[in-house]
Amino acid sequence: MAEAHQAVAFQFTVTPDGVDFRLSREALKHIYLSGINSWKKRLIRIKNGILRGVYPGSPTSWLVVVMATVGSSYCKVDISMGLVCYIQRCLPKGCGPYRTPHTRALLSMAIFSTGVWMMGIFFFRQTLKLLLSYHGWMFEMHGQTSHFTKVWAVSRSQWTGSGIWFETLGASFGVLSWRGEAGMILCLAHCFVLVLRVGGPTPQVFAVCFHYFPWFSPETFSAQICVRLLSSRRPMLYSFQTSLPKLPVPSVPATVQRYLESVRPLLDDEEYYRMETLAKEFQDKTAPRLQKYLVLKSWWATNYVSDWWEEYVYLRSRAPLVVNSNYYVMDFVLINNTNIQAARLGNVVHAMIMYRRKLDREEIKPVMALGIVPMCSYQMERMFNTTRIPGKESDLLQHLSDSRHVAVYHKGRFFKVWLYEGSRLLKPCDLEMQFQRILDDPSPPQPGEEKLAALTAGGRVEWAQARQAFFSSGKNKAALDAIERAAFFVALDEESHHYDPDDEASLSLYGKALLHGNCYNRWFDKSFTVIAFKNGQLGLNTEHAWADAPIIGHLWEFVLGTDTFHLGYTETGHCLGKPNPMLAAPQRLQWDIPEQCRAVIESAYRVATALADDVELYCFQFLPFGKGLIKKCRTSPDAFVQIALQLAHFRDRGKFCLTYEASMTRMFREGRTETVRSCTSESTAFVQAMVEGSHMKADLQDLFRKASKKHQNMYRLAMTGAGIDRHLFCLYLVSKYLGVSSPFLAEVLSEPWRLSTSQIAQFQIRMFDPDQYPNHLGAGGGFGPVADDGYGVSYMIAGENTIFFHISSKFSSSETNAQRFGKHIRQALLDIADLFQVSKADS
Repeated sequence: MAEAHQAVAFQFTVTPDGVDFRLSREALKHIYLSGINSWKKRLIRIKNGILRGVYPGSPTSWLVVVMATVGSSYCKVDISMGLVCYIQRCLPKGCGPYRTPHTRALLSMAIFSTGVWMMGIFFFRQTLKLLLSYHGWMFEMHGQTSHFTKVWAVSRSQWTGSGIWFETLGASFGVLSWRGEAGMILCLAHCFVLVLRVGGPTPQVFAVCFHYFPWFSPETFSAQICVRLLSSRRPMLYSFQTSLPKLPVPSVPATVQRYLESVRPLLDDEEYYRMETLAKEFQDKTAPRLQKYLVLKSWWATNYVSDWWEEYVYLRSRAPLVVNSNYYVMDFVLINNTNIQAARLGNVVHAMIMYRRKLDREEIKPVMALGIVPMCSYQMERMFNTTRIPGKESDLLQHLSDSRHVAVYHKGRFFKVWLYEGSRLLKPCDLEMQFQRILDDPSPPQPGEEKLAALTAGGRVEWAQARQAFFSSGKNKAALDAIERAAFFVALDEESHHYDPDDEASLSLYGKALLHGNCYNRWFDKSFTVIAFKNGQLGLNTEHAWADAPIIGHLWEFVLGTDTFHLGYTETGHCLGKPNPMLAAPQRLQWDIPEQCRAVIESAYRVATALADDVELYCFQFLPFGKGLIKKCRTSPDAFVQIALQLAHFRDRGKFCLTYEASMTRMFREGRTETVRSCTSESTAFVQAMVEGSHMKADLQDLFRKASKKHQNMYRLAMTGAGIDRHLFCLYLVSKYLGVSSPFLAEVLSEPWRLSTSQIAQFQIRMFDPDQYPNHLGAGGGFGPVADDGYGVSYMIAGENTIFFHISSKFSSSETNAQRFGKHIRQALLDIADLFQVSKADS
């Protein structure tokens, strides 16, 4: 059999004449090609590491600087101002490579040029970091931009209008296509010699620039460099990482003041006075000491929050991942590319490995805010080949540099599917054939195999103990390694799900299947599980510790766009091309699960099932309007929805509650998220006025605008490192490390978030024109409720004319009802739109 020859590289038998080896040329060929592919990846990583390390410089720019220095020397112009001669005198004399004056002169000029080049890289990186630390542009209204911000964001036209065209600017020093080459090189060399001598930019430097280029002005110097750096030579994915600023530590008084403002609408006068007293005592007595340690950490660590957030919020949590932590992502819901399960999965898995290849080669463009400000990309590093390993006290994220297979679950059986044949990535049609082979396999599950994945859905301590007791050796360890070392996990479901606009419940059932399935057909520890339903509909279940939702959203946008617009299908719905029938069949994983382990599996399954059955999920598409109409209210779409959620919650529960909205801090290095406390005094004033029903429309509009302005300002503060909750969280951890008791911090960290919300990012990469293909809409995704008596709400403002909502709550709570809350949200959105007398026809 072909698969037997490919699975075994050689065989041997012992004979009276010695050992007889029988080699499989085909298998050895694949081993050889695999090794070649591995070395190619190593070389690519080395090359990318060098290019990333000198960005925005390049080898070409170094060569240009050397040529300029040598050329100026031959023209009898010393742009080094004597430094080349000094370096030449310091070189060792005698035999060897330094014996001729000509060689010594060339080496001296190369050393000088390299120093100028490296100094330029450092200078421009520091300038860029300084400029990226400015966030004033976020707080300015449209049409009211300050002079400083205009200088900061000076456009490219200022360069082109000066008659200078750069392939790379400044630190690259590689001026490859521009007019006045000699003048610019002399200018740069002259400036950096001055910088080297005096230790930084001075009026002398600016005078030199003005001498060579009269259009130059100090005010626009840094701004032009910033814009050109970000719009010149195409950066790699991680090119800007070292130029991103660190997340700043807010001052304690500012954080405490913002906290007190956030809880004021939730407390009566007596409760607020008590909290104010606790806060004042903390600020004056305990906080200064804690703050010193936190500032020290911010100097030493790349990000003072992210490592503690990952460890204590995610990895140290002992609660089950299902419902409590993992979240789901939906497919395109208004179109269906194919009804063939294996074909859809073949295209999607191929597209994912294409994305991983781009990720490894750093060919993905960095995400830019406003097309100018780069976002941190470090979370993408652990997207593939990552598994959460259970521990008794804390879990561990295991990330591998490469993986050549995926693990697949179908009808209670686990399979290993290779993604490569030698060094060649399998075509979509080959992958379709492999998945179809699994679907056609009639073999039954082994004893204990069917519900094995329930271990990843139960308690973390129980799973850690079972893993150590039953999966640390033998065939169980080998099979578990195949799953944990896979690029990702694939679940082939036997049921069908899709969104039928005429059956609203269909979207909720689809979401429930993605959120938890039957609690044993997802491997919840993997970075993500691709779920393929019988009718070709797909979705993701994603582990949360390694990254936040926008990261997996970036991948998903690429995959859906590639599947639909680049790979495509035949008229019969199969993948394009002809598969190779000689490929080895998927490998069935072998288990030996004892009775004691099966009992642990059943226990974990009962725990997970209880959690899943308690979740009420209500998903719906809001059709009356979308972003287009909201813009006519002259407010941000996010603020509009958040205020509507406050109105809906008050109508649902008759009171306000602490509200969590996730915002990102990826403008800082290794930034993840910050909390926006959406329930403000301004929003509650608007809600109360709406509920009373006695206010004039003009007054209500004014209250709404104040609430919207407040929300937008709080969102900007959170994005720029001036949030409340991450700072208090880190102060609390420092207090625990020091053994310091703080009643204020203890109370703050124990407050429940009864309304947890998140907006889902979309169109991070333009794989297609949404105006041309309006039905190519994903419905976003969702998560379980954070509090037992609370709601979890995610929403996607999907284009100009629709919004998708995902609302979760628990059946066990008598105070919550997801469907009821959804109806209140619909009505709140309509009431606010009616307040501004804007209809869908107007948009």
